[in-house]
Amino acid sequence: MSLRDRVKRISFNVLLGVVIGVVAVIVGLQFMEAPKERALKREVAQYKRQLRVLGDRVERAETVLADLEERDNVLYRTIFETEPVSEATRRSGIGGVERYEEFDRMDNGQLLKQTTMKVDDLTKRLYVESKSLDELYAMARTKNERMASMPAIMPVAKNRCKVISGYGMRYHPILKYRRLHAGIDLTARPGTPIYATGDGVVRVAGRNPEGYAGYGVVAVVDHGFGFTTLYAHMQGVNVRVGQKVKRGEQIGTVGSSGMSSGSHLHYEVMVNGKHVDPVYYFGGDLTPEEYEEVLDLARQENQSMS
Repeated sequence: MSLRDRVKRISFNVLLGVVIGVVAVIVGLQFMEAPKERALKREVAQYKRQLRVLGDRVERAETVLADLEERDNVLYRTIFETEPVSEATRRSGIGGVERYEEFDRMDNGQLLKQTTMKVDDLTKRLYVESKSLDELYAMARTKNERMASMPAIMPVAKNRCKVISGYGMRYHPILKYRRLHAGIDLTARPGTPIYATGDGVVRVAGRNPEGYAGYGVVAVVDHGFGFTTLYAHMQGVNVRVGQKVKRGEQIGTVGSSGMSSGSHLHYEVMVNGKHVDPVYYFGGDLTPEEYEEVLDLARQENQSMS
């Protein structure tokens, strides 16, 4: 064999060996795992399992928190007669959508993104609930003072008055059209005592004070904790502005002053600046049967006395 043929044969063998080696390496990388790669895959699989377990725990925590939020709004805040925490406040987000963009560039980022979003939502809701419970705790500490201040009796002795018109749309006897009657009318003889329905401070007292046109002789008591009561069309007022009064203390007498069609007391209850039906605050002064009777009378759509 000539030298040239030998060189060719050697070159061919070398080239064939290189090709076989490259193919072997590719096949090995494709179908065979290196120890380090196997270890990394096991580690990734373990992380995925831990993320799923963490996700399950977060969901269970969400269930418990949702129950606590429901009790907060429906039970605890009902007891203290305060506005529930809005769903928008509880569910407000943390940061923006760019906060989670980094997960979209990861191979297994979707699971991480979902878990992170759940944890962020849970963190925000826990913070809001913590502040809410702090507020409820403060209310509980002042429970006795709050209960003494809350309107809880009829402003006129139940055996000396009668419900003549309740809260809602009523026909006005003087103006001659239907409008919201924001209180309750209790008819009674002129001079019948009128009592403060809860502890508080007199904010308005006198005849035709500014902002109370048509009410005649009027008194307004600020009870704190968001409660305010108004007593109108009185014959006379026994208190002065700034005076502290106790529940059951006389503040005036029944009359027919202002835009009134007869001797009665017009009584209003406001909670956090909003009018509410006063009849719901008579329960502490009436038997169940008497309360049902008052409710029936107050619901009748008729003509108010003022």
